[in-house]
Order: sequence, then structure tokens, then C-alpha cells
Amino acid sequence: MRCLCWALMWSLTCATVALSDDAGYQRDAVVAAPTRLDWTFVLANQSVTEPPKEWLGKYDSTQQKYERFIPDQKDAPREGWPLILFISAGNEPAGWKNVEPICRRHGIAFASPVGAGNNTPMPKRVRIVLDVLDDLRRTQTIDPDRTYIAGFSGGGRVACAIAFALPELFGGVMPVCAGGELRDEQWLQHRVRDRLSLAFITGTNDFNRGEVERYRVPMFAGMGLRAKATVAPGLGHSIPNDKVLEAAWKSLEEGTADRRKLAADYPASRINADAAPSREEWSQALLAEALARTEKRETRFAGLMQLQGIRVRWAGLPAAEKALAVLTEYEQKADRSWEEDDIAEQRRALIARARALDAYGSGDLPAQYIKQRPEMLKAAIELWKQVVADGQDEKAVNEAKRRLPALNKFLSGAG
Repeated sequence: MRCLCWALMWSLTCATVALSDDAGYQRDAVVAAPTRLDWTFVLANQSVTEPPKEWLGKYDSTQQKYERFIPDQKDAPREGWPLILFISAGNEPAGWKNVEPICRRHGIAFASPVGAGNNTPMPKRVRIVLDVLDDLRRTQTIDPDRTYIAGFSGGGRVACAIAFALPELFGGVMPVCAGGELRDEQWLQHRVRDRLSLAFITGTNDFNRGEVERYRVPMFAGMGLRAKATVAPGLGHSIPNDKVLEAAWKSLEEGTADRRKLAADYPASRINADAAPSREEWSQALLAEALARTEKRETRFAGLMQLQGIRVRWAGLPAAEKALAVLTEYEQKADRSWEEDDIAEQRRALIARARALDAYGSGDLPAQYIKQRPEMLKAAIELWKQVVADGQDEKAVNEAKRRLPALNKFLSGAG
């Protein structure tokens, strides 16, 4: 009960909205303190208490700058400001001029870090982004259900990595001319599916169009995620205009009501306002949620996977020990009906990956990726073979039997 109370308190922390004196545009906002958010989990399968020194070097959070915009309006949303956090592919911030009309029109906060481009090592890049996010959460009331992390090219891939690891902080992801991989942990895949909206943007002339339009989005949608692709006519590998970005933003907004309902049912699915629970608090809150999920047949598998996640992410803490004990109990039970859900989920993911990789590898590829075609085709062939061997989805099996000869013929020509 105490764990649930903690979670409920976090979900109610945004009762009032702060109208900041520094509303408007700032070119060189400065981070006040190091992030309290679990940035190391983006880089590992555990929440690391003492990250390797080489991850950050001499980086000083309080010297970190970022570009930002805070709306200046008296009728601020009760839940807090919506936010677009944009990660650049270069060292300079990006995205503001493209989204400025949207932010001013709809009252959306904006931030983009300095020095978080593709040449920045991944650990430092992640830390910078979460330093900036937490700085905004400290000084403004930000609505996590409408906090959208975005980025261009490599910045879009980093946006995916952060959101897919820490979905409780975000409402969605908006990668521009880029894709991203889901985490391996099934409980995080569940959380992304239940909480996040994914709005991918590419252009008709973008060399990553095939990856976005034929691979990432169909695969994610096939796995049950809210994933959409917007293809901007005439756009190359660049950030589109505000009309394209606004359409993508509106698609992210469509999931807001579902996110609020999820948080009402499971408060630990969201970290609100300026809350920053400790490792102990957060692990206990997620443990309480996982136990509640295991009590219902339809959510039991999700709860068990969440327990497995707690066991690994917070190894050594009491919540992890309790999670292991409960998992052991379930392994010894005669009723293993939850395994049916596990198998069904793996089958759905297998079919979605086979279809998406088939479409990507056998379609048009830009010069940058032509050499990768044989490996794509081989991987698609292996996935389709697994579908045939599984034999449980008749439609997918028939599709696999049609595609395998065509892919093998294509592979012999591509080699």
C-alpha cells in the first residue's frame, strides 16, 4: 500500500502550473544542476549507481546550455506545458525555426541542447539531453503526457533510445529522417506500446525513407504500437516545415487521453512534473504495479515481464529480491496459461519483423545502403522460415511460402 501511495503522490504533483518570469525565447539557457533522472539506464540494462568515469569525462552539467522557449499565456494548461525536446544532429541546437509557429500557436514549450550532436559520445549525449529535460522539469510545470522527444537524423535515433528506455517521462517520439530500435526487455516494449505515440517523419528524397516508411513504422505498427509515418513531398534529408511537423505533432496528441487513463489505472506508468523518485522508490512503485497486473489473467504476462525487468534493472534492492521470489513462485505453479500470451506476442513480433524487413530489403535502396541488401534479404529469409516452422498463423505461413522463393531469387542476383 505504501508503494501505491508513493506512486499516487507522484501522479498528483502537477496540481498547479508555474508561470515563469523567463517566458519567451532564450538562446542560452543554462542547466542549474545535474539531472536527477535515471540517465544511465538508457545506456545499460541496469540503473547504474556509479557510471564509468569515461562516460562523462570532465563534463559539468551546470555549464550546459540549451535553446528554449516557454509560452507566455495566462491560461496555461492545468496539467502543465506540453514540450518538444529536440536533439540536433550537430553541435548547435536545431528545430526551433521549424517548430516556432506551432509552439507559439498552440502554447508548446521547446528546448534543444547545445553540444549534443552526432560527434558527441553517446553517454555524454544522453546525459546532456536529460540534464536539459530535468532543468525544465525543475523550473516549469511540464506535462509528461504531452512531452515529446524529437530529433533530426542521428538525433532522432537518440530520441528513440531515450524514450524507449524511459517511457514514463514522455508521451511520444518524433524522429525526423531516422528510426530507432526497441529495447530487448519485453516489459519496456509493453510500456512503449501502452504509453508512447510514435510519429516518424521522412521525405520523398530522404535516403532514410525506406527504413522509416517500409521497415520501422510497419514493424512497430505490426507489434501493436501507435506508429505513423509522414512522408513530406520533395523533402530530402532535412527538417521539414512547420506544416509537416504540426501534422506529426497532432498525431502524437491523439494518444493523450489513453496516456492519462493508463496513469489513472497504473500511476507508476508516469513520472509527473518535477518528480524524481529514488532508485528505491521507483523500483517499489513498479513492483506494486507489476503485482497488481499479475492478479488479472489478461495482464498477468505483462506483470511477470515487469517483475523480470525489476529483477535485472535494480539488482540488489529489496524490490528486485521480491520480484525474483514472485517469479520463482510462478515458475513452480501448475497453471502456466501466461505462457500462451508470451508465445502469441513472440509470434506477432516475428511476423511483423519478417514483413517489414522483407519490404525494406527487397525495395529501392539508396546508394549508401545497397551493400547491406544481401544481409537484409538473408535476415528476412530466416524470419520467414521461422514463420513457416511455427505454422500457427495460416495467413502468415502462406505469405512466407510465397515470399521465400522470390527472396532467394533476389538474393542470388544481389550477391
